[in-house]
Amino acid sequence: MSMEMNFDGLVGPTHNYAGLSRGNIASSVHKGRVSNPRAAALQGLDKMEAVMGLGLPQGFLPPHDAPRVGFLRKLGFTGSDADILALALKANPALLANVSSASSMWTANAATVSPAADTADGRVHFTPANLLSMPHRALEHGLTTRMLRRIFADDQHFCVHDALPMNPMLGDEGAANHNRLCTDHGSEGLEVFVHGRAALSPSDDDPTFPARQTLESTHAIASRHGLTRAQFVRQNPAAIDAGAFHNDVVCVTNADTMLYHETAFETPDALEDRLTRACEPLGFTPRFARADMPIGDAISSYVFNSQLLSLPGGGAKKEMALILPSHVEETPSAKAYVDGLIADGVIRQAHYFDLKQSMSNGGGPACLRLRVVLGEEARAAVHSGVVLDETKIDRLRGWVREHYRDRLELSDLADPDFLIETRTALDALTQIMDLPGLYDFQRTAA
Repeated sequence: MSMEMNFDGLVGPTHNYAGLSRGNIASSVHKGRVSNPRAAALQGLDKMEAVMGLGLPQGFLPPHDAPRVGFLRKLGFTGSDADILALALKANPALLANVSSASSMWTANAATVSPAADTADGRVHFTPANLLSMPHRALEHGLTTRMLRRIFADDQHFCVHDALPMNPMLGDEGAANHNRLCTDHGSEGLEVFVHGRAALSPSDDDPTFPARQTLESTHAIASRHGLTRAQFVRQNPAAIDAGAFHNDVVCVTNADTMLYHETAFETPDALEDRLTRACEPLGFTPRFARADMPIGDAISSYVFNSQLLSLPGGGAKKEMALILPSHVEETPSAKAYVDGLIADGVIRQAHYFDLKQSMSNGGGPACLRLRVVLGEEARAAVHSGVVLDETKIDRLRGWVREHYRDRLELSDLADPDFLIETRTALDALTQIMDLPGLYDFQRTAA
């Protein structure tokens, strides 16, 4: 039996509010504020534990190592690691902020994943996202690829591709712009790729804020994954300019159900008709729940940046749950929408969580997780060190409390003692995960 396994990003010790993400309103609003990495990581672990409590498998991806001193060396900075951090701060504080970002915590951007039921060779395919639209995120794909290849190492079940070439026409943001419709997770589905612009055919109505996902990248991913059923749709430029920098800010899909804001796509009626016709050969009719709340409420509450999950033990449409940020409860229009989904039988349960540390940087529940559909044999082939149970959750909580600061300012990023702290923490984490030599600083030391 195939099940969806969520792999959440474990928030890293350099979690900070540098406001690096143009078009992400929360990131910009909270720029320069003091962060709490310890609380951020513990909030994420609480959410992971809750998903496990629903009877669903849960894994995690480790943080990236930062500040990225090796990248600074490539730019010509020399001396000890402490010297390089000081020189980078003096040369350009924004540069130091970019190489210190903990943005890999949002694993919805780690990769695009196609389940085995959809691909030509019957394997789960991963394409790590190149994330080239944002300087701080474009640093991630090398280590992400290494992680995925070690976690999903069995070539019989998995294929981890290289990221798409770092070319402006191939901007790729991963699963945050990818949806899938199906009857159940193990059946063949329709993969829906959402783009913000066609790089080779610019339009006068392209959004002002960065339209990060290109049409060309989605076609390339569908081709390399060997997909026979895929739809390519454009996100509404108005939604991007309102702050929906990724489609998962205004849309979430699970099984045969799509929840979305009325401005997520330019022509929603035509979109629903198109997707309905595309699902006919698969033997089902998708269900749509469109919301007409103010777009500002949708973006500030992140009601659509939720996890829409199939509950185990039943295939009925009502057997779904939403994992939502507490911001939704505090936004009347968003809360009314969720209550209506329950009343109408679209979902059965709604669970709210305090994710304020992540939300203040522009990432909600859906940003924090990568969905991977796995059959029983494939689940057994996943590296066990990143698969969670209660014992491992408790061990990770202890690790966070031991190694993470509860207060971090941007000036702390240049502190050589802080670099030692982060590397000590990550070195201990690789032992917990049984993934030795994962990070560059470990490989250099070896």
